[in-house]
Amino acid sequence: MQRRRGVPATVWKSRYHTDNRGNEILVADADGPHQVRCALIPQRSARAEVPGQQQINITRMIVDANLEGVELWSRVEMLGKVWDIVTPPAYHHGERRTRHWSIDVRERPS
Repeated sequence: MQRRRGVPATVWKSRYHTDNRGNEILVADADGPHQVRCALIPQRSARAEVPGQQQINITRMIVDANLEGVELWSRVEMLGKVWDIVTPPAYHHGERRTRHWSIDVRERPS
């Protein structure tokens, strides 16, 4: 399976934090990231044609089922870049060897 020998990635979990106004906000937790291997499937991209436009790369990341605390406000580091999660992680329950999470991630502009 590609998830065993795939691309190494660091997935930062999310946690609730109280800001200076007393609001509960969801932020990326820097305390305990997940070190995972994932398979990558390109979804769509838009190339920047002229200066001032952004290049948008969206990729589907498939990881093992034992991933917890990952939500929309989590971050992913892979391929030397930082990525944002753009869709809620989808859990695919099947046989034990095929269970996985699929997460769509977008490359952050540099």
